[in-house]
Amino acid sequence: MMSRDNIERVRGVVRKEFIQIFRDPRLARVVFVAPVVQLLMFGYAVSTDVRFTASFLVDHDRTAASRRLVEALTSSEYFRIVGRSERPADLVRALERGSARVGIEIPAGYARDLHAPGGARVQLLFDGSNSNVALVARGYAEQIVRDHAIQLAGAADRQPVELRERAWFNPGLVSRNYNVPGVVGLLLLLLCMLLTSLAVVRERELGTLEQLMVSPLTPGELIAGKTIPFGLIAIVDLLIVMSVAVLWFRIPFVGNPLLVLLASVLYLFSGLGLGLLISTISKTQQEAFLSSFLVLMPTVLLSGFMFPVTSMPAVFQWFTLLNPVRHYLEIVRAVFLKGAGLSALWPQFVALALMGSSILWFASTRFHKTSR
Repeated sequence: MMSRDNIERVRGVVRKEFIQIFRDPRLARVVFVAPVVQLLMFGYAVSTDVRFTASFLVDHDRTAASRRLVEALTSSEYFRIVGRSERPADLVRALERGSARVGIEIPAGYARDLHAPGGARVQLLFDGSNSNVALVARGYAEQIVRDHAIQLAGAADRQPVELRERAWFNPGLVSRNYNVPGVVGLLLLLLCMLLTSLAVVRERELGTLEQLMVSPLTPGELIAGKTIPFGLIAIVDLLIVMSVAVLWFRIPFVGNPLLVLLASVLYLFSGLGLGLLISTISKTQQEAFLSSFLVLMPTVLLSGFMFPVTSMPAVFQWFTLLNPVRHYLEIVRAVFLKGAGLSALWPQFVALALMGSSILWFASTRFHKTSR
């Protein structure tokens, strides 16, 4: 437990940091205006591509004809069957939990109806919360089923297979509904990492860091005083960009906002820890700025924000599990568009808590050593 003296010393450092931030109007604009500008830019500009889309199969027919249709879908490498069942409820559960992005339901009598005048029907359900994947997967499915139907029909004029489609969680497959919640995670990471690293390095450049180290402040109090202001600013920015997402872009928000807040707090530990870690290896603010972007690029590329994780080589898919951005984006998108709860997202919350505390602990340990 922190004593009254500890709290007062930390409060003094926090007050000093806020004074320095708001003394410079340019920095204040970077903190509060830049995130909104970047959100608007990304919201209007970003989209992606897909392979090996996780699919759940419900085959009521279980005939050679239905198996050939599934083989046509999976042999293309655009779809990968991750689960099978005889119950449609299991398909719905897989889509809700995010373990599958596409649901394939083949009705009983499919093989018989292939030769009927009206043809057979197949239903595909898409997880519209990831609209980029859903849009591309729908196009692939349409083409594959069309080619398969042509092979079955031969020279006949009729279409033996009718594909019925429906997108869940984002019925219009609006890419903005998928991209904008993801931008929130990138902005929070950039803000925490950049501001924390620059603040510490600035103190080192001015020679005031040594003065703080010989003051009654303990290293832990100094770290708390340096990181708390930027954590609070990040929470304010979170509220601002979420308001812009919901009110300006009309992104549907069907989940519990407290879950997003909890995930954001856990996520901020990683951002603040990375910023503190960068400050221990940077001697100038310019070096800290460049190092922040060197860290940001791989975390973005391996997060699933720009490119689906399932389309990456297996070794990089394993690397993404060590990326806090991936887990945070999964939580934010699921809460925004699906209304998912803690029962479905607890693995991501645990991952954020473990990674955030580990990164912050390691950065604090290194900060103690490099500041002596």
